[in-house]
Amino acid sequence: MDDFSAVAVDLGAENGRVLAGSIRDGRLLFEEVHRFPNVPVHLPDALYWDVLRIFNEIRLGLRIAAASDEIASVAVDTWGVDFGLLDERGRLLANPVHYRDGRTTRGMEEVERRLSKDNLYSATGIQFMPINTLNQMAALVDDPLLEHAGAMLLAPDLFNYWLCGRKGAERTFASTTQMYDPTTREWAWKVIDAMAFPRRLFQELVDPGETFAPMLAELAHDTGLGHGVDVVAVASHDTASAVVAVPAKDEHIAYISSGTWSLVGVELPGPVLTAEAREMNFTNEEGFGGTTRFLKNVMGLWLLQECRRTWAERGEAHTYEKLVSLASNAPAFERLVDPDDDRFLPRGDMPARINEFLKATNQPSARNPGEFARCVLESLALKYRYVLDRTERVSGRSIERVHIVGGGARNHVLNQMVADATDRVVVAGPTEATGLGNLLVQAYAAGRVSSLEEMRALARASSEISTSEPSKRRHRWNRAAQSFEKFLAIR
Repeated sequence: MDDFSAVAVDLGAENGRVLAGSIRDGRLLFEEVHRFPNVPVHLPDALYWDVLRIFNEIRLGLRIAAASDEIASVAVDTWGVDFGLLDERGRLLANPVHYRDGRTTRGMEEVERRLSKDNLYSATGIQFMPINTLNQMAALVDDPLLEHAGAMLLAPDLFNYWLCGRKGAERTFASTTQMYDPTTREWAWKVIDAMAFPRRLFQELVDPGETFAPMLAELAHDTGLGHGVDVVAVASHDTASAVVAVPAKDEHIAYISSGTWSLVGVELPGPVLTAEAREMNFTNEEGFGGTTRFLKNVMGLWLLQECRRTWAERGEAHTYEKLVSLASNAPAFERLVDPDDDRFLPRGDMPARINEFLKATNQPSARNPGEFARCVLESLALKYRYVLDRTERVSGRSIERVHIVGGGARNHVLNQMVADATDRVVVAGPTEATGLGNLLVQAYAAGRVSSLEEMRALARASSEISTSEPSKRRHRWNRAAQSFEKFLAIR
């Protein structure tokens, strides 16, 4: 199993990282060799991702990694739903638009005009959200860009194309677009045709663990990686990579991939396309090895991130550690919000929006960062409880433990709140689950591990994991949950 080295490019909505990893003595060891902010750009017409700068940062990271080890492969995972359009010669037509741009509203209206929700859910099994790729594509129905496009490449596939020259659509990411059929495991052509999207835009589907192609010779030379470096398709939706690295030993667990978004769900052998699943707005996304990630998207730590950004613009700098400390000392259960309220989705003055929600629900306003942070963390814990209880009911899968992975797993206060709110043991870690999952699939592609079970065993051997037991505060959380669930219908 030893003597394998690879590079994981992990692109999140807030920052990007390049990780160099290798298998040594039965453990997958890795280090961050390059980190950079992923900052969208506001132009008069839209909010864009600066993908050219991102790709340049990837090149810089590859140079650093090449200087210290002999690299066998490189792979990219990214944030969800976004895409780029190329012309017939493979040139980028425009920078990809950010999923928080307002165009999704008119896209949703166009989808609703052409497709019923029942038919759309039975065809794709995907949660209805404004940000979905389908809605973003629908916003372009009368746009000349769509007419001139020769290919649509999802975010990780765009960077893979620039790395190796092959166009493709990695399956776990494609499955999130609301244009993929989880039953046939092919593009949902009935949906695509109903929207009048040109079929030429949709690329050949590629399984995670498959090699895309060797890295382009010029890029391999420029970065110092040399010849023989493969670009590998991993579970390229960042949540799919994170779930690969969940260090579970049995099936009676739920996972929370905790970051800007919180992805809360279970791993199943196949999709659940029942009327109850549609009514509760669950999503069926593909995982490694043809598994189904049956989950719901919860807004996540975005609320705290935007509060922090807003305060920083006013000259009040707060680290996440300080905010968590302030939250732990603030009064409990005085303020609760639905993290998924529509007003919290765009960028903007998040403290003002939280207070707007509190006022609308006859709760006291938050007055300081500690009260805002406490409100966000308790609300997230209660939303996780709400989702997990319904996940058990709709999926038929009993949940005994909750695995929290990703950057949010460092938040020990939130971990304990989740244990208390759900009355389940919380297992936190690995914090670098996405990068670890990316590297594990590269190891699979290289033949160093042969199954998902072996990958998870390697994840357990390679990670620091902590456990939070439920305390004796269940009755307080039960009362808070009753109040919280009254707010969920308010928009």
